[in-house]
Formats: sequence, structure tokens, C-alpha cells
Amino acid sequence: MRRIYMDANATTPLLPEVFEAMRPFWMEHYGNASSIHQQGQHARGAVEQARTTVARFLHCLNSEIVFTSGGTESDNLALFGVLSNQTAGPAHLITTTIEHHAVLHAAESLEKNNVEVTFLPCTREGLIEPAALKAALRPNTKLVSIMYANNETGVIQPIAELAAIAHAAGALFHTDAVQAVGRLPLDLSAEGPLKNVDLLTLSGHKIYAPKGIGALFVRRNVRLTPMLHGGTHERQRRAGTENVAGIVGLGKAAELAQAWLANDRPTTNPGAPHLDSEMWASGERPTAPAHLNPAQGPTQLTALRDRFEQCILAQIDECGVNGAGAPRVSNTSNLYFNHLEAEALVIALDLKGLSVSGGSACQSGAAEPSHVLTAMGLAPARARASVRFSLSRLTTEEEVDEALKIIPTAVARLRELSPAYRKPVAIEA
Repeated sequence: MRRIYMDANATTPLLPEVFEAMRPFWMEHYGNASSIHQQGQHARGAVEQARTTVARFLHCLNSEIVFTSGGTESDNLALFGVLSNQTAGPAHLITTTIEHHAVLHAAESLEKNNVEVTFLPCTREGLIEPAALKAALRPNTKLVSIMYANNETGVIQPIAELAAIAHAAGALFHTDAVQAVGRLPLDLSAEGPLKNVDLLTLSGHKIYAPKGIGALFVRRNVRLTPMLHGGTHERQRRAGTENVAGIVGLGKAAELAQAWLANDRPTTNPGAPHLDSEMWASGERPTAPAHLNPAQGPTQLTALRDRFEQCILAQIDECGVNGAGAPRVSNTSNLYFNHLEAEALVIALDLKGLSVSGGSACQSGAAEPSHVLTAMGLAPARARASVRFSLSRLTTEEEVDEALKIIPTAVARLRELSPAYRKPVAIEA
């Protein structure tokens, strides 16, 4: 069975170019980047070249990039690094109810250690309103942390506006951009739209680099208390021997992501089937060629995602898009299918060769419905009936075609087992 992967928000495959860039640093060039001999200096040069590439990708200074083990560490370093040693009375942190648990649980831990925390609500579309942030600010607000793009719904927050509001009140601003990096152009330069962002989290395995590597952007002059104590690595902000191969892989992935984002123009593929929603609703199926090129840029990937949604909505009743109406990253569809359990649908699709997710991979197996969807106002039953489809840069139209055959059949079979579901009756003319 040829498997179809639609869970890119959980992780992405390692690109061949990334693997080839990393390979020498596992075998031939294994030196410690802190050593002064030739092997060590070769490793140091590779680390600093990768740092330059990541900095160029984000339009920031090399010295503002701190390599970490991934998104969770970067989020924790941002929050604890800013707030753990406040001496002038209790500090105040503002975050949201829809953050990744790396931020939510860090905030809860800080709250137990004399930090005041405000959790902002979101709208039914999953957006954080600037007015809500303004109203929550206090004289002792030291940090605002709001994610850039949601890992479950793909909804994009107005980060530039929110960061400007935080700065106007004298607070630092952090954004977990794990799901935005590589999918949206980000400009952290002093003149760019994100000039008020002080700290930004990214993770390698969400941009086709390996697991176990990430980075935290720390704007110059932001004082950060290290979480780890040891050597003077990463300008004394993150102790520990550098993961040279992982850092090289992150640098190569950033280079490839920059090229992919720059190729943001619609193109036509004469051999590709047109995924027309009326065609699918009528039962007609396009014939796909054996191999199709994946999306060559964000515009093409958005078009592929949108046609996928349209065809699903045309075929399946009592189904909808969570976060519809809000801006979303190009690859993410969070759909609810009333009268079934998402976990059962995920398993059914897996058995047919389609990999999807019921929500955040970090919360897989949790008994409670998604905290993101319930924060958006979904009833628990609808939240439990929601499935995330997240396409990758490698997803082809052929794969979407096949998924559109699998999903309606699986939904129909599960609904037949539901006593609450009543199949629509066709009315003859």
C-alpha cells in the first residue's frame, strides 16, 4: 500500500538535500565545535555558516540566533529566560488560551513561582483581538507570548500589530512561530514588519530538517537568563556541546525554505487533474497521471488545500472548517465531521494508508477535547469530531485525489455505526 502523508504539522520528512548536507558531520567531520584543532574548527565553521543562513532567512543578525534542541526548549528559554529572575516585584506575563502546551505549561509553572499570568481568549475564528491585548496590559507586564500560526487550525495571528501594542506598553514580545517559519515570509530586521518581535521560536523538524534541533531568535539587547548551566556555548545563553549535524541540517532547510517561499507564483500543470468540487459531488472522478509535481510555492499549496476542502465539503454533509474566515497558513485544514469520533476516523484512515491527526501530536491519546477548539467555542462533541489535515511541500495532486476517495467512504462507514446520525434522504424532483 502506498501511504499518503497529511500530518506535516506534526513533523515533516527530511529532505534529501538536508540529509546530504548533514551526512559528513556524522562520519568524516565529527569534531567538537568548541575545540581549537582543525577538526573542531571545521565543525565551528559549519555551525557559523548555518547560523548565517538562518539569520539571512529571518532577516536578523547572526548573533541573534541561539541554537536549541527544538521548539519546546526555545519556548521555555524565552519565557523562563525573561521572567525567572525578576526582582522588582511580581512580573506579569500575557499569553493566550490557544498556545502550544510548551508555552501553556511553562506559563502555568511560572504562575506557581510568583509570576502573574493572563490567558487571553480568542474569537470563534481562533483570532486574538488587539483590543483584548491592550485591555490586559499592566504596568508590570514584562512579556507577551502569542503564537504566530496555530498548530491545530493554521490560523495566523496579527503578530506585527500585537507586538507593536506590547512594545508601546514597554513589554517584550515573544512568538512561537514553529508553524509559521517556512510557510510565511518573516522579516525580523529593524525596519521590517516584525521589528517589534523580541523573541521568536522555530523548530527544525517542521521545515524538513531533523528532529532535535531548533532555534530561538533573541533580539540584541534582550537580556536572557540561561536555563542550562555549563559551558559558554551560544554566547552563554544555552550551554551544551553543539549538535553540529543538526545545526547544518537546519541551515540547509532554511536555505531551501527561503527558495520555496520566493517561488510564490501560481503555475499550471497541463497533466494535473482539476479537483472540481461539483465533479466530486456528482461521483465523477478525474484520472491522475502516475506522477505529479508537488506545490512549487505557497500559492500553489494554498490552492491545493482549498480544493481539498471544497471537495470534502461537497461530498460530506454536516462537515465544516474550523477557523474558516480567518487567515490560515497554506497547508492546514482542520475539519469537523459531526456524529463520529476523530480518533476512530484517524484509525480508519490510517488503515487505508492515509496519515492524519486528531490535533496536536504532542497531545495524541489525550482524553480531553482539543483546548484550542474548545477555546474557539466548539462544543466538546464537535471538538472530538475534528481532524487535522496538514499538507507538506511534497504533497501531490495525485495524493489529494486518492485522499478524496478514502475520506468520504471512511466517514460514511463510521456514521453508520452512530445512533445519532440520520442519513439525508434524497428528494426526487
